[in-house]
Amino acid sequence: MAEVVSTETAAMNLIANSGDGRSFAFQALEAARNGEFTLCDQLLVDSDHAIKKAHQAQTELLFSEAKGVKQEINILLIHSQDHFMTSMLANELIKEIIRLYKDKKEAR
Repeated sequence: MAEVVSTETAAMNLIANSGDGRSFAFQALEAARNGEFTLCDQLLVDSDHAIKKAHQAQTELLFSEAKGVKQEINILLIHSQDHFMTSMLANELIKEIIRLYKDKKEAR
């Protein structure tokens, strides 16, 4: 079971890992654009791993709340949630774009 963490710590973990996940996803897109699919695939793995770490930070907040520890809602927490959601969306959409690049390469 996750330990109780401060809202600020969880928010910063969300921001840092979400940002890494988004950056890796965009790097993967660039690699796919350049036909570097081995690198692309590794960057997607890195992106997924970072997003998973961000999700774990969010889960820590949920567990804490479930244990009765009320979370302070502040701009940092809201900002972290924005980062997390946009990173997840970027990761998913970029994977679809990369599939198109791969399909295009296979069709040649």
